[in-house]
Amino acid sequence: MAETIVTAAELVRQSARITALTGAGISAESGIPTFRDNNGLWRNFRAEDLATPQAFARDPKIVWEWYNWRRSLIAKAEPNPGHYALVTLEQAKPGFTLITQNVDGLHARAGSRDPLLLHGDIWTLRCTGCGDSKQDHTPDLKTLPPVCRCGAIRRPGVVWFGEGLPQDIWRRAEQAVRGADLLLVVGTSAQVYPAAGLIHLAQSSGAKVIEINAAETPVSGTVDFSLRGPSGRILPELIERDKGDSL
Repeated sequence: MAETIVTAAELVRQSARITALTGAGISAESGIPTFRDNNGLWRNFRAEDLATPQAFARDPKIVWEWYNWRRSLIAKAEPNPGHYALVTLEQAKPGFTLITQNVDGLHARAGSRDPLLLHGDIWTLRCTGCGDSKQDHTPDLKTLPPVCRCGAIRRPGVVWFGEGLPQDIWRRAEQAVRGADLLLVVGTSAQVYPAAGLIHLAQSSGAKVIEINAAETPVSGTVDFSLRGPSGRILPELIERDKGDSL
C-alpha cells in the first residue's frame, strides 16, 4: 500500500486539473449514517420509501419528521480530515472542482468554496407553490411541514428518487470531468446513477482515476489506483506525501 500511495501521490502532484467526486462514505466518517448501512432504517421506513415525491404527496409530515431527524444528526457532525484535505487541494490547484452527492453541507463547512451539489442541500427549504428557496440551518424545525409566506408547504431542497438532477449543476460537473487530468472518487459506492457515470466519463475522456473507499466497488478493478481505507486517513496522506515541492 505504501508504494501505491507514493505513486498515486505523484500523480496528484503532477495533475493540474483535478476533479473530486465524493459520496456518502466521506460523511459516514463524520458519523452521518448512509442510506445503505444497517442504520439506514428510521421507524421501520427505508430511505427509498421516504425520499420520493409520492411519499411527500401522501404524507409530508412523516417525510419532514425524517428530514428533521437527519438535520439534527448532521448538525452534531463535524467535517473530518478528508473534507479538510480536499480544501487543501482546492487551494493548491486552481483547476480543482469538487462534485458531491452529499446533501449535508460538510464540504462547505470545511471551507470548500463552490462544491457542485448533485443531489441538493438538506438545509435548503423550497416552496412547492411559488418556488421560493431559502436556507434554514435550524437543526430541529418546530413546524412540520414548514409553510411558505404564500401559504404552500415547503419541501427539502434535495433530489428525491425519481427526480432529475439540477441541469446546470450536472452540466458543470460533466464539463469539469471532461477537462480533468485526474478524477478522485472518494467514499462513493459507484452504484448511484447518473453520478457514477462521471467515473466512466472521466476514463473515456483520458483522465486518470484514483478511488478511495473503505470497501471494494464495481469500479475498483477498472481505475488506475484503488486505495482501500477511510478517506480521512488516505486523502491527507495522499496530498501531504512528497510535499517538498508545491502541489
